[in-house]
Amino acid sequence: SSHPGPSTVLSTHTSGAMFGSALGAAARPGASARALRRLARPAATPVAAGSSGLWAAFVDGKPQGFSTLSVDTLPKHVVECEYAVRGAVLLKAEELQKKLVVPPANPEERLPFSKMVPCNIGNPQAVGQAPLQFHRQVLACLAEPSLVNKDIYAEDVRQRASKYLTGIHDGRVGAYSHSKGHKVFRDEVAAWLTERDGFEADPDDIFLTDGASAAVKMVMQLAVRGPEDGVLLPIPQYPLYSATMTLLGGQSVGYYLDEEAGWGIDIKELERAVGEFKKSGGNPRAIAVINPGNPTGQVLSREVMEGVLKFAEREKLMVLADEVYQDNIHADGKEFVSFRKLAKELGTTVEVFSFHSVSKGVTGECGLRGGLVHCYNVDQGVIEQMYKLASISLCSNVLGQALMASVVTPPPVGGPSRAAWEAERDEIYGALKRKAKRVTERLNSIEGISCQPIEGAMYAFPKVDIKGHVMKKAISYATPADQIYCLEMVERTGIVTVPGSGFGQRLGTFHFRMTILPDEETLEKVLDDIEKFHNEHPAGWFA
Repeated sequence: SSHPGPSTVLSTHTSGAMFGSALGAAARPGASARALRRLARPAATPVAAGSSGLWAAFVDGKPQGFSTLSVDTLPKHVVECEYAVRGAVLLKAEELQKKLVVPPANPEERLPFSKMVPCNIGNPQAVGQAPLQFHRQVLACLAEPSLVNKDIYAEDVRQRASKYLTGIHDGRVGAYSHSKGHKVFRDEVAAWLTERDGFEADPDDIFLTDGASAAVKMVMQLAVRGPEDGVLLPIPQYPLYSATMTLLGGQSVGYYLDEEAGWGIDIKELERAVGEFKKSGGNPRAIAVINPGNPTGQVLSREVMEGVLKFAEREKLMVLADEVYQDNIHADGKEFVSFRKLAKELGTTVEVFSFHSVSKGVTGECGLRGGLVHCYNVDQGVIEQMYKLASISLCSNVLGQALMASVVTPPPVGGPSRAAWEAERDEIYGALKRKAKRVTERLNSIEGISCQPIEGAMYAFPKVDIKGHVMKKAISYATPADQIYCLEMVERTGIVTVPGSGFGQRLGTFHFRMTILPDEETLEKVLDDIEKFHNEHPAGWFA
């Protein structure tokens, strides 16, 4: 198919006209949520006639006085920043949840389902996944050091906690740490990287952060010097990247993943994207690659990754390697290979920033906010500037640092906790693999829905044919059709998903993202409800 041109540069300067169309599926991620919020926003009311433009908010008809801040007076980049994963569909879900908690007195106003199913975000424990006990027990000992001297937990738990407490020096996780993270934790991460990639990692090249998102934001600050600078982002992409670029005032330069090739990366597409951006006067500075993919679930081959590194070297781009799903490989014959390892093998001088997190894998500790970035081929002066940026926030949370270190360091083989840890891990791995296969099969069995194989990560990103009632409603709202589709779905089934327009997609196509995280019985019911909803959506729901 032909490539759209300037529409792939998703910048704050891009015309808003294309984003309002029901057919504008290549819209800036999250733009449709803003359109719906405008529809719902009450009109401002003047304080009094002749008030010279002074306005006030009214609650129950009572003026609340003058306010310095309003949406109209906020910085443009704040208003234009969008994060679709927690956008309009989630807002609608929160509204519906209140009706489930306190059902309306009128039976006709009650919802046609009994619970919400949050399939919008990769948040394993929110849908029932249990934490791995070994790591939680280590954290318990860190939070209450007296447990180290009691026989409540196994010896290997207490030994690890004792090592960490000694490394913290003062033994207090409530005290600030080094701005890169405590050395004892960075040493653990460095040892893991050394074992994984086959060559030594320096703990001074590692920053421990509040989840991988904080690390991504810090590194992207290095890339954007002004509005002419751009970062190549995959389309579809995780909206953290486009939102951060909007906040930084740079330009998101979209490169399309090839859906028909299992969401692969085509080097010719990278060349097209960077070439068009340069012709427009832009300066490409970096390329972000998400492997395994979010929202698309592909696992990149070594050959493709080598091509990306060679392309980055030719174009003098640093590589942002988002590898937070590296432990989520579901497809037989697929394996995860790190960009750091391949960069070393190729002998390239490309800067590689590698991100990891405790939130994904089989750990699923999203709320404890542990993450990291490792810097490879990065100038020492740049690392010093990163240290300065990190020090502005003093440090990341220390329990998150400890968890990141522990997660990449399994219980010792032969230790008293190892067997239980392996059993818990294998149960989660096995369930995710079964669910990835089942979701792919079920979605592809529905007429009008097609889904590429879920090779890794935690999501399905099916393409949807949207027709009839929902399409007409989308046109009337001047909103991407998959946004309306997902809003209708949550209202009629309680299933919370994310419209594909929130991640970016090719013009004229529609998708939604759903997680594969609910337990298998719940997930089967979710798939039943999606099938019923999709079959009904063209005709609409008119009692």
